[in-house]
Amino acid sequence: MSIEFVLSLLGAYILGSVPAAYLAAKWSRGIDIRQYGSGNVGATNLLGLTSKWIAIVVIVFDLVKGVVVVWAAQLIGLDIAQQVAVGLAAIIGHNWPVFLRFNGGRGILTTLGVIFILVPWLAPIVLVIAFSFALYHQLALGVLLGTISAPVAVWFFSQLLGVADKLPIALGFLAIFLIAVLRRLTAPRTSLTVSVPLRQLLVNRLLFDRDIRDREAWIRRQPLKEEEKQ
Repeated sequence: MSIEFVLSLLGAYILGSVPAAYLAAKWSRGIDIRQYGSGNVGATNLLGLTSKWIAIVVIVFDLVKGVVVVWAAQLIGLDIAQQVAVGLAAIIGHNWPVFLRFNGGRGILTTLGVIFILVPWLAPIVLVIAFSFALYHQLALGVLLGTISAPVAVWFFSQLLGVADKLPIALGFLAIFLIAVLRRLTAPRTSLTVSVPLRQLLVNRLLFDRDIRDREAWIRRQPLKEEEKQ
């Protein structure tokens, strides 16, 4: 294992760990984004708490994190499997950031950045699949399907996508899907979900990326101390 690869993994994790949405919410409104709405440290939750312009900046930053780390790995001559590993490190950093005691976001934008550099033609396909479900207020389900479509598409349509070495990329994209599922299922419980049965909780998280079926109640969640005052 080369020193360049090790440093690339570490750098990707550190960059991925930079919690742009958390910092934006803290600087603009003085709040901890993890205590509001979905609790997700990401642009979607941030959009409901701040302005669209702040959310756009965070979207660009989180997307660029995935792009930069894999692009840098290519520039220094790492092979395709190592490039995939570096991309995974950035996504893991976003989801479990060292700066927030390993409680971060879902890494969807960073994932999209990684996919864009590794398989450029696949990124818009994943994006279309994900956001087609947003029309029905089911973006989380669309993201889940879009993410699992990536390894399937690479494995069966590698020539159409211009993928020369499909095995490491397909395995890497499968790992991305498993990371996304793990992050959803292991999120901390909230004040709204202390009484939700475990089986129902896991189904809600897997399909809808929330702890309860009531979407409006979930995205409008407030910290417990504020709920008690109301």
